[in-house]
Amino acid sequence: MNSKIESAFTYHAPKPGQPEMYTEIREKAKELAYLIDGLCPDSREKSLAMTKLEECAMWANASIARN
Repeated sequence: MNSKIESAFTYHAPKPGQPEMYTEIREKAKELAYLIDGLCPDSREKSLAMTKLEECAMWANASIARN
């Protein structure tokens, strides 16, 4: 059995304190999203920046959940 595969495809119920960490990451990402939205012209690059920011928040929260 591969532990990395098992971890990647298993539900990780939040442990005490984790939901607050998830919220903090999402709030900071949202703050940056509003900054990008306000400063950057609508463009492919802006869309990519927003997508990557969403990915960043998701992977940061996954790191908390999985580890």
